[in-house]
Amino acid sequence: MVMEVEGGEKLVTPGEVLGKSSSLIAGKGTYVAPHNHIVYASLNGCLTVVPPSPDSSDERSTVEVTGHKAHGAVPEPGSVVIARVTKVMARMASADIMCVGAKSVREKFTGIIRQQDVRATEIDKVDMHLCFRPGDIVRALVLSLGDARAYYLSTAKNELGVVSAESIAGATMVPISWTEMQCPLTGQTEQRKVAKVEVDKTK
Repeated sequence: MVMEVEGGEKLVTPGEVLGKSSSLIAGKGTYVAPHNHIVYASLNGCLTVVPPSPDSSDERSTVEVTGHKAHGAVPEPGSVVIARVTKVMARMASADIMCVGAKSVREKFTGIIRQQDVRATEIDKVDMHLCFRPGDIVRALVLSLGDARAYYLSTAKNELGVVSAESIAGATMVPISWTEMQCPLTGQTEQRKVAKVEVDKTK
C-alpha cells in the first residue's frame, strides 16, 4: 500500500532532501549520497512513502518519487546513459542525456563529465578537447546528481566513451584505437576517448 504524505501530494525537485537513510529506504526516483547518508530526490515529481511490510525485518519506510511525465526514463546513479556532448571546456564537458539504458528520456537532463572522470589512468594528463567535441555521442555511467541540477558522468571504463562522432568533413567516423577515430572520406584521424571497439586494437 502506498501512503500519501500528509497534506496530500507533496511535490519535490531533484536534489531535495527527503531524510536520512537510517530511517528511510531510497526507492524509485531517489538516491542515497554515500558521504552523508542523506536520501535525495533524483527527479521532479510526487513524493510517496511506502510503509514496511508486516513480515519485513527492516522497519524503515521506503520513499519514492513518481515523475510527472509518466514512464519517461530517469538517470540514476549506477545507470548507463547515452548523451550528446554540447560544450567542451578545459576541465569538463557538458552533455544532454538522451537515453537511460535502452529507454529515451522525456525531460531534459544535463550531464557533466569532469576531467578526473574521463579515464581511469593518467588522469592528470587528460586533455578534454582531445577526448570530446560538441556533437559527439557518448556512453557514460551516472556517478551522482551533482551541482546545478546536472548529473556527474564517468567514461572511465573501456566500454564507456565516444560511440559516435562526426568528422570535420561531416562523415561518421570509425574508431581505430582507444584514442583515435578516422574519417572514412578523408582518412584523417581525430583524437577521442573512444568506447571499446568491436575489434580490439591495442596501441
